[in-house]
Amino acid sequence: MNAAAVRRTLDTLIHARGEDYASVSRLIGRNSTYIQQFIRRGVPRKLDEDDRRTLARHFDVPEHVLGGPEARVGQAVIARAAEASAVDDYLLIPCLDAAGDAPEAALAFQARWVTGLCSDNPQALTVLRIAGDAMHPTLSHGDPVLVDTADGAEALRDGIYALRSGGNVVVKRLTRNPATQGIAIKSDNPGWPNWEDCAAESLDIVGRVIWVGRELR
Repeated sequence: MNAAAVRRTLDTLIHARGEDYASVSRLIGRNSTYIQQFIRRGVPRKLDEDDRRTLARHFDVPEHVLGGPEARVGQAVIARAAEASAVDDYLLIPCLDAAGDAPEAALAFQARWVTGLCSDNPQALTVLRIAGDAMHPTLSHGDPVLVDTADGAEALRDGIYALRSGGNVVVKRLTRNPATQGIAIKSDNPGWPNWEDCAAESLDIVGRVIWVGRELR
């Protein structure tokens, strides 16, 4: 995993747990700005091995998502034994880019919790970051949201959905007109436009937003 993806992964893990850069810096015995500088400025270029190991244990993720080496064939048995509980208890959900295509990083969720949250298959889940203020105050810029891609057009109902539009993914509130069966596309921010009675088949739906995690501001 490249350095930028490692920084994004750590940033997402910190925000999803409701923690902050200073507390995580103190966790690894560093000054309070250490993690912020690593994530925002790329200084240092990579995490120290001991720091990486401590953070991986703290967030219950494999070390390679924080820049550690992938397990070699000769290490496979040891790695499986050491990480068995983490694999059983947690799922790594890919974090997609703004276009909703390429995974940028991964976010760990407790397997039992996330399985009960989604509609069917937890492997169909993905994480997106909110861009802009169209859904404010419900969703804010930078919020990571969990999207169930198995819960899309086929079971479309009132709720918040991720849609592809103009090469990017946007998040909007959708409501169905019971008389015309048209779909209204709305923003929770009254300063943004709405569109009424759109044909359901014209929408390119990624999936339904089922969870949001955010840093307290």
